[in-house]
Amino acid sequence: MSQAATHIKPASTPHAGSGAKCSLSIKRVLFVIPGDLVGHSMIFARRQAGILANEGIEVSSFYLATRTSFFRLVQEALRLRRMLKQEKPEVIHAHYGTVTALFAALAAPQLPLVITFRGGDLNPAGPRTRLATRIRSLAARLMSQLAALFASRIICVSSQLRSRLWWRHSLAEVLPSGTDIQKFLPMNQSGARARLNWQADDRVILFNAGRDAQNKRLDLAQEAFAILCQRIDRVKLMVLDGTTDPDAMPLLMNAASCLLMTSDQEGSPTVIQEAMACNLPVVSVDVGDTVERLDGVSNSRIVAHEAGAISSALESVLATEERSNGALKVNEFCSEHVARALARTYCTAKRNDIRARRKKKTSRN
Repeated sequence: MSQAATHIKPASTPHAGSGAKCSLSIKRVLFVIPGDLVGHSMIFARRQAGILANEGIEVSSFYLATRTSFFRLVQEALRLRRMLKQEKPEVIHAHYGTVTALFAALAAPQLPLVITFRGGDLNPAGPRTRLATRIRSLAARLMSQLAALFASRIICVSSQLRSRLWWRHSLAEVLPSGTDIQKFLPMNQSGARARLNWQADDRVILFNAGRDAQNKRLDLAQEAFAILCQRIDRVKLMVLDGTTDPDAMPLLMNAASCLLMTSDQEGSPTVIQEAMACNLPVVSVDVGDTVERLDGVSNSRIVAHEAGAISSALESVLATEERSNGALKVNEFCSEHVARALARTYCTAKRNDIRARRKKKTSRN
């Protein structure tokens, strides 16, 4: 089924204080996003398209309908080329590695390519996964590393992820996906609970299993919760399965008592950043950039991948009934900061591409 394109046009003037100084001016960018236009997948990429409008950049989005069928990928490449002729972007931005980034590189070699690596595209499969899953993960990572060779600029959402690149480190920068602090902000917890019809004295733990409960370690979260229930009462585990409306998340986070993360592998989990913006305490294992993000955040814990340790940390956090101070740290990864950084990245990508083409032309002569 053909995927519709989306277009987000910039405001009449760039956002005040942009700071996106560059001798080149980037006005049009094409996002290549894996998945379907319908639903909430890759919501962070869609949000980035929106915030770039404030930097005076028009964004068109191409949703890659398949990543497994060679015949359909050829069809998608033709569809992408038609879109390129119509939209005339100056930079193409692939919002994932693996097939998505390699597809963008091969289908549009004439454009500077920016790749954002987000986690599963460079991280190995978890130790508990089946052999077939590990083989698929290896193939995906090989495609990501190959795609990096075509990039004019690379974005990794965490420094840990950047360290997994085999090459092109000089082109790579660390930039989280960004959090909309106009939506994710502290609210009155009692009011939030009243709107959701929650009991005022319940202690609610949010757990985002998404669509990959195995990697998110739902089993470990449930084991820790079972231990916790033997120690304290009126505690609930609310598991989010990836179908929750993103617009409902700020209210849920302000109503909840704590966020729990037990994943085997992550890049830079956006849910941690969103929880911080809402002053929601966090209990997390050391995964992705959680240690860096939670540094200095009150009433939050980093614990081992072990049910007893997780349960004890949850008990400690829930006992205080205090919110965190995470909102004080969100400016370093807020949407506006990320938009300005992206605008500079696109300028750099275009400049790098121009230099590379000149060098190639000179070497031929």
